[in-house]
Amino acid sequence: MGQEENPPSNGVTVQINQNPSRRLPDFLQSVNLKYVKLGYHYLITHLLTLLLIPLMVGILVEVGRMNPQDIWQLWIHLQFNLVSVLVCSAFLVFGCTVYVMSRPRPLYLVDYSCYKPPETLKVNYERFMEHSKLSGNFDDSALEFQRKILERSGLGENTYVPSAMHYLPPRPSMAAAREEAEQVMYGALDNLFHKTGLKPKDIGILVVNCSLFNPTPSLSAMIVNKYKLRGNIRSFNLGGMGCSAGVIAIDLAKDLLQVHRNTYAVVVSTENITQNWYFGNKKSMLIPNCLFRVGGSAVLLSNKSSDRRRAKYKLVHVVRTHKGADDKAFHCVYQEQDETGRLGVSLSKDLMAIAGGALKTNITTLGPLVLPISEQLLFFATLVARKLFNMKIKPYIPDFKLAFEHFCIHAGGRAVIDELEKNLQLLPIHVEASRMTLHRFGNTSSSSIWYELGYIEAKGRMRKGNRIWQIAFGSGFKCNSAVWQALRTVKPSSESPWAECIDQYPVKLMFD
Repeated sequence: MGQEENPPSNGVTVQINQNPSRRLPDFLQSVNLKYVKLGYHYLITHLLTLLLIPLMVGILVEVGRMNPQDIWQLWIHLQFNLVSVLVCSAFLVFGCTVYVMSRPRPLYLVDYSCYKPPETLKVNYERFMEHSKLSGNFDDSALEFQRKILERSGLGENTYVPSAMHYLPPRPSMAAAREEAEQVMYGALDNLFHKTGLKPKDIGILVVNCSLFNPTPSLSAMIVNKYKLRGNIRSFNLGGMGCSAGVIAIDLAKDLLQVHRNTYAVVVSTENITQNWYFGNKKSMLIPNCLFRVGGSAVLLSNKSSDRRRAKYKLVHVVRTHKGADDKAFHCVYQEQDETGRLGVSLSKDLMAIAGGALKTNITTLGPLVLPISEQLLFFATLVARKLFNMKIKPYIPDFKLAFEHFCIHAGGRAVIDELEKNLQLLPIHVEASRMTLHRFGNTSSSSIWYELGYIEAKGRMRKGNRIWQIAFGSGFKCNSAVWQALRTVKPSSESPWAECIDQYPVKLMFD
């Protein structure tokens, strides 16, 4: 980007004497190197096409030179080699048949829905702190710690907590937890059925994920009972898998849809706060109180070719990384009791470092699948220079902005978003959806990546062919990625949870 000349202030003319001697231009300053890199990217990406064009032109020229006598000689040659022609044709047909039958079935995301809680469940900073103080469960140090975390968390004044937490004292009963789960799941599903016109009886596969609330009968059974789903439905209930479980549920549904033809799958992602609020004074266990809020999503997937026309997205890749073999990673997000016997989820100080390591492993696998060949060659060349020739150069960080137009980074907290923005060298607009989702809805666990996708759609930024990277982190420790491609330009929906407030975003966030 070029430099601008500032006009003289207060009408005072400033004369600058320049050296009249001619000098060679400094190309590092006069040429924007990002355009050089972009040109290199286009050259390498289209290298195969550039090589094939002369070959095709040469073939066409040779065919154009052939006269009827040459064509007749070619036909006679094929007649004398009829067996070879038939064998080659048979192999070609066999190979095409095997390819068509063995290739993965395309998986379409028809539509999805994010739950918007009622206004009565909203809680601002002042009310949050007032209830925490009046509950009598926290000492002064714990209250001050929560206040600081809340103010620096990136959450806004309009997030939601379950109704049980609005009472004094709070009422974290099993009945209240079931009520929260029902409100979120049924609210998201009702909206999904309304948007898509899908009948509950048409669902063949149901996958529900909720990390911390696993009653009997299960949450998936509650949905089957509520909507009277068919008796041969394949239902699954995933528990204890943390904030990355939404991508895991998508991966499970994908595998099932590869086996069962012409089937609809519904994936419901949520978290339950009612029975998992921490009422103690251990600081590492107080952080979830300040971050987690009510939310959930329902996603309709299909492997029917007829659904391609109306589907929003096509699933391209799912890459899952599990670091549970490492003890530090395993314990960095850990549900336990404190010294007084109060149950909560503890977050380790090593969390960000462990998340960074998991992300590095994940993108090492994902990179070759999505990055253009130019970025892969640069990465490989840097690696060879560092490892084989011991050159003291920085590791090359691939430019994932060349692979994706949109990023949905799990809104786990401001620090998570900051680190990914820095390490992946993203621009503010790339993390805008994550920051604004955290501000408006808080950390809704595994469903946050769907609120972020909803934000991008509500802003009218989703165009046909755009690629989306959903990144989620969760206990275990896990880092999971899902890559989607837009099949059409998606218009803002009046049924989006962002519909009533999208014009107010993005907001400027100020932190100490």
